[in-house]
Amino acid sequence: TAKAVDAQGALDRAEAACRARGARLTPIRRDVLAALYATHRPMGAYDLVEALRREGERALAPISIYRALDFLMEQGLAHRLASRNAFVACPHGHGPADLVAFLICEGCGGVDELSSEPLSTALAGLLARERFAPRTQVLEIAGRCSHCAAG
Repeated sequence: TAKAVDAQGALDRAEAACRARGARLTPIRRDVLAALYATHRPMGAYDLVEALRREGERALAPISIYRALDFLMEQGLAHRLASRNAFVACPHGHGPADLVAFLICEGCGGVDELSSEPLSTALAGLLARERFAPRTQVLEIAGRCSHCAAG
């Protein structure tokens, strides 16, 4: 499918980006990222444990999933949605301090990621006036996607 091709390309780019930074996309980290790319919905750590469970093998420990997620977020390859306590893959390659806006559909549960230079510039100005140094900049907007609104 087109999504699988896109996911494979994104995984290859993620691996190359990690290599270029001297970081290692281990098999577990790659599997977690692949599981996030396999869905349009955010996944919690326990969802990932189930998604990565292989028949006849012991399930990965949640701590292993959380460590992989921490790495992926540090590398800008995944984001945490605080309102859902869940994670989504990020194919955009921006840094952890860049402004990211998520449109979270309350109908289908899908998530779309947006970035906007004017919004980023406006927020940077507001933060500078407040002398506030953000660690992360995530904006979550809940509502209905165009597909669900049309149905």
